[in-house]
Amino acid sequence: MRSKFFRGVDIKKAVRLIVPTRMFGQKNSENMDTIISKHSIVKRWKKLSGENNWEGLLDPLDIDLRKYIIHYGEMAQATYDAFNTERASKFAGSSRYARKSFFSRVGLEKANAFRYNVTKFLYATSQIQVPEAFIVKSLSREAWSKESNWIGYVAVATDEGKALLGRRDIVIAWRGTVRSLEWVNDLHFSMVSASNILGEEADAKVHQGWYSIYTSDDSHSPFNKTSARNQVLAEVSRLVEQYKDEEISITITGHSLGAAIATLSAVDIVANGINKPKDQTANKLSSCPVTAFVFACPRVGDSNFKKLFSSYNNLRVLRVSNALDIVPNYPFLVGYSEVGEELGIDSRKSSYLKSPGSVLSWHNLEGYLHGVAGTQGSKGGFKLEVKRDIALVNKSHDALMEEYLVPVSWRCEKDKGMVQMEDGSWQLMDHEEEDFDD
Repeated sequence: MRSKFFRGVDIKKAVRLIVPTRMFGQKNSENMDTIISKHSIVKRWKKLSGENNWEGLLDPLDIDLRKYIIHYGEMAQATYDAFNTERASKFAGSSRYARKSFFSRVGLEKANAFRYNVTKFLYATSQIQVPEAFIVKSLSREAWSKESNWIGYVAVATDEGKALLGRRDIVIAWRGTVRSLEWVNDLHFSMVSASNILGEEADAKVHQGWYSIYTSDDSHSPFNKTSARNQVLAEVSRLVEQYKDEEISITITGHSLGAAIATLSAVDIVANGINKPKDQTANKLSSCPVTAFVFACPRVGDSNFKKLFSSYNNLRVLRVSNALDIVPNYPFLVGYSEVGEELGIDSRKSSYLKSPGSVLSWHNLEGYLHGVAGTQGSKGGFKLEVKRDIALVNKSHDALMEEYLVPVSWRCEKDKGMVQMEDGSWQLMDHEEEDFDD
């Protein structure tokens, strides 16, 4: 006899939400032997990281590459899931979670075989005025910082993760914008010279907004006495030196603003030899590959920036762009050049999503990852080749068809971080204190 609860509900569709799926999306019978298969990531990682510029892998989209892109996209998504946007909190603009518990708190441990440890949090400021979508400021007089925002992290594969990835992977994830897309119309910055970081010979110019957030410091901020750039270069250099006797990769990821900074930092790392150990004789490979997987990436620099990018053998960028997303076309100006290879998707083709969608849903990173899971390329249509949980699409938006019974914008802190005290009063406690960097 059918329960009243399920009356009128498509049981097959409802069950999809219950099955625990993540990266590989297989049934419970999947085991480690299946993961490390003939065509697995551990054996193909160099090709999947763009050794041959993803030739023959993008259309149709290779199944391992789908998983690979989603893996790094989820590490970028983690920066959104951890970011505190509540301006009433004195910790607005910081990470809610500590480094030690980070991947567990953002839901990247269960059913995920690729294990990493966060080694460094990254903080940014800007010496020029930028929209609040970039730098969120607390209303509290006791704000943790009045100048800086948490903007990402550096992580390194554990021994367990290394075994499945085929090398010691160093990941840099940059956070994107956290408000509406109004900044696209409000942000009108010219290009500036990047010679201070990329060398004078290249004469490369980049977007002033991206450059300022990446390179600005502030002596008044305990978190930005050095710039986000100097923070990330120092940490990556330390890790490359620590693991110099192993095979290493550096993978950078980000969405929107984070994608632009990811692209800039990828070029910066290679241009300044940060992907090489100090004693190059210690590793016969001398320099490790640097790959950026970026989503909804705005344009970053001019033709000289593109020329510099193309001159490096160990540098690759794969840009994932959704058909109606306006951000990959920003800035809407002549003079900017795109770098790397492009993977085009069209989330409108998914029957799981409301049609035709909206400006926000076309730009949303979870929507992008859903699109990667099901895109069929030039063949057309949509089919989930990686059975990634469709509930994730509604994590912060209203994109999923109502028949799937997933609440809109379901990811939120319990009671928005308000906690009841023993005396019955309520206090805002929305930050894991022990993990501020010095």
